[in-house]
Amino acid sequence: MSLGAFLADTRALAATEFAVIVPLMLVMFFGTVEFSSAVAIDRKVTLIARTLSDLTSQSAGTLTDANLQNTFTASISIMTPYDATLVKGTISQIYIDANKIATVQWSKAATISSGATQATLATSTRSAGDRVTSIIPAGLLNASSYLIFSEVDYRYTPTVGYVLKSSLPLHDISYTRPRQVSCIIYGGAPTSC
Repeated sequence: MSLGAFLADTRALAATEFAVIVPLMLVMFFGTVEFSSAVAIDRKVTLIARTLSDLTSQSAGTLTDANLQNTFTASISIMTPYDATLVKGTISQIYIDANKIATVQWSKAATISSGATQATLATSTRSAGDRVTSIIPAGLLNASSYLIFSEVDYRYTPTVGYVLKSSLPLHDISYTRPRQVSCIIYGGAPTSC
């Protein structure tokens, strides 16, 4: 076979193109699926953070563990159809004093156990008396006021793991002011508003 005949031969051209393009197309397909799921879950994390602070800020007076459990359960159910057991939510009330120093008044966390239909209350990583001025935006540091602060964490692990090889920590926060009262009392704190 001469060189000209060899270069003109196109019998295996489609198979060669297929072999070159398929790996690239698979990477693009699985990358799009994994990235889209991560974006959808990140959006749900944001919605959970907003819902937690919003529902808590609408409370009229004193919160009980049952109220908080229902608030967490309703908020975390937003994660459907994704795995809600990976959600960890925290609600805190923050008091900003006359010197614009923000401190935690009370804080509670919750998770959902595998197969459970209700959130399980847990100890928060924030404690009463913790100074948190640095995490409050300057526009919200109003003297002698209260804020409801929610935090949500989720560790996204790709289903396929073809493009995203490791899990991604997703996190969001939300601030709201108590709506019907000047502060929300939980566990005896604060003693008065």
